Amino acid sequence: MKRDDGSAQWLERAVGAVLGSAAGDALGAPYEFGPAGLLSARGEEMRGGGGWDPGEATDDTQMAVLLGESLLAHGGLELPDVFRRFQEWAAWGPKDIGLQTEDVLTNGQPWDLAAALHFQVNARAAGNGSLMRAATSAVWFAPAGRAATMDAARRIAALTHGDAAAWEGTAVLHELVRVALGGGDPLAALPSVLDEVHPAHRERWARVLDPGWHPERATEFNGAVWPCLGSAVWALRTTSGFAQAVRAAVDLGGDTDTVAAVTGTLAGAVYGAGAVPARWTEPLHVPLPGPAPVRGRAPARILDAGALRALARDLAVGPRR
Repeated sequence: MKRDDGSAQWLERAVGAVLGSAAGDALGAPYEFGPAGLLSARGEEMRGGGGWDPGEATDDTQMAVLLGESLLAHGGLELPDVFRRFQEWAAWGPKDIGLQTEDVLTNGQPWDLAAALHFQVNARAAGNGSLMRAATSAVWFAPAGRAATMDAARRIAALTHGDAAAWEGTAVLHELVRVALGGGDPLAALPSVLDEVHPAHRERWARVLDPGWHPERATEFNGAVWPCLGSAVWALRTTSGFAQAVRAAVDLGGDTDTVAAVTGTLAGAVYGAGAVPARWTEPLHVPLPGPAPVRGRAPARILDAGALRALARDLAVGPRR
């Protein structure tokens, strides 16, 4: 892949996508499952609560970091390794993990069958868990072009989500980030991006990504993949800055950490790392297990905003050979 290693703007936006996703995650975590408008009503940012310390990122960012570290360790996508890292993290006992994701990672099936078998049994697997962790992979695969980044997104999503709707939504997010990293307008690119969505899923995705769509029109809880990405695009479209977009996402209520994480990915790629408020990044931290986790053990390492910035820069630059 050809990477724009010399572009300060590329690096600024790449760091913005990763840092912005984590900041949105931590901002939204204490408001998860709350009513709409709660952030504005309380006026408290990075407040902690609901089991979260102030500035603590959730499973959204933890999985994004593990995915990014796998990409760097192997110089590319090694799906069995990503799945193994996810399994070890799940066994460690994170504070939060989606029911679907937990089942797939702990059902004892091999990496290339676990999600498909879960979907076969449950017939439902279109949660937003593949969107929430996509910031790092979106940055990594952006230089490869539209087809490659969308294909990689589908393959990564399929590790834990057997429903192709989740694959297509993650592919759309990857491509929107790619456009933004290159200085383009991801909203203007949406019609052509939708042309690349599998025909069986294109109409439904077009509906929630349409300029006239509003989160109030969602037919599912925003823990589902469609309203989650639709809400993030809506927040980007209806605001004029990073913080405004992420606050708007949190104020929707519901699955606030993930909707804000996805919004932060997009808005960070558009506005750059400098637009992420320092008062959000100062307390930001990501607890993670060590290489041989034991359920219930304290975090072996905690990444701060500086470590997230370094991870994002490494992903943006890619392998040094």
